Amino acid sequence: MTRKPSKMYRYIRGQSYTRRKYMGGVPMSRISQFDQGNVQAKFPIVMTLVIIEKCQIRHTSLEAARIAANRYLQRVAGTMNYFLKVRVFPHEVIRENKQATGAGADRVSQGMRRSFGKAVGTAARVKAGQKIMTLKTNKNHFKTAKIAFHRAAMKLPSPSRIIIEEGQNLIV
Repeated sequence: MTRKPSKMYRYIRGQSYTRRKYMGGVPMSRISQFDQGNVQAKFPIVMTLVIIEKCQIRHTSLEAARIAANRYLQRVAGTMNYFLKVRVFPHEVIRENKQATGAGADRVSQGMRRSFGKAVGTAARVKAGQKIMTLKTNKNHFKTAKIAFHRAAMKLPSPSRIIIEEGQNLIV
């Protein structure tokens, strides 16, 4: 039994489309930084945000998740008490066949004739169980980090979970 798709670009359909060499005008990825916080410090706790179902995550969703987590961590924990890394890159080019609407649209629009579409953005194809973001922090900012990842997970199109990789003997 297949599910009815709720979001247009969420589900993986068709062959991978990544060769920008042959395409003109692919928009740049919105992800501005992949590493935030204190890059040099060693932290005892390593948490990872893992996707549960395979899907495509648009570059705007990844950037929104990164901003949500980073802003909360900066405000509550401070810039020097964490390290956040986005672990996926949006290589997949997304096309859209735009349709004209309104009066006289039937004369302007071609419908499905030659409907290859124009590049409108990029996405990252992720598998079930793939790591999306990694966060390193101190023991006293453990709950803050969990809240930050929960806020980031709200911006992603697929359900996700938080896995604690190091620092297993924590009292939560």
